[in-house]
Amino acid sequence: MGNQAINLLVVDDEPAIRHVLRASLGATGYAVQEASSGEAALGVCQRAPTELVLLDINMPGLGGIEACRRIRRLAPDIGIVMISVRGREDDKVQALEAGADDYVTKPFRLRELLARLRAVHRRAHSHDSSRQTILRAADLELDCQNRRFCKGGKEVRLSGKEFDILAFLMRHENTPVPHARLLQAVWGPEYGGELEYLRTYVKMLRKKIERDPAQPEYIVTEPWLGYRFRNPAPDSGSEQASTATP
Repeated sequence: MGNQAINLLVVDDEPAIRHVLRASLGATGYAVQEASSGEAALGVCQRAPTELVLLDINMPGLGGIEACRRIRRLAPDIGIVMISVRGREDDKVQALEAGADDYVTKPFRLRELLARLRAVHRRAHSHDSSRQTILRAADLELDCQNRRFCKGGKEVRLSGKEFDILAFLMRHENTPVPHARLLQAVWGPEYGGELEYLRTYVKMLRKKIERDPAQPEYIVTEPWLGYRFRNPAPDSGSEQASTATP
């Protein structure tokens, strides 16, 4: 983790859980802060440097989903991992749509939680300047250096994960990308089977870039395999990266 402690906020309405997580995560090198509610978490994120948030989904008052949505608006680059006793796919999709980077179900092992936190933090701080470029396809333009996306000359806001998915697919234009490869490229090498993550983010991404999300022109599903980025106007001066991510 290096010499610089990572600022992590633990949000849970149960004091015993906050105490255990603070002790366990603090012992592994995190600088841990606590919040007992979604409202308190927003206050911490506004006044103190926060890189990661470990957020319980089931809390009274401002629930975890709405707190996640507001934290994401407040700090687009912050890493958010949601925790819950429920492991239903609908709950995971709801958390991802609110802006969560990952989802962990209770009970969980500390080793699993640490791996997830490391992966989320690494992806949030792993933009490689040596490969920064502008990617174009038809009326889409992705500025990797400034992390800006434009459609038809107008800027459209993408979440961090949406941006990374689109950038990876555009760098591999017309190449079928398996689910596991895309998951590992965007979330990290610890991932590979979380297909609901991809389905959720691709659905949101299509709403922002496609004329008709139900009949996508750009992000095409490869049945039983993954996704492929298709440029509907390949002769329009598409500029691709000189190197591809392995």
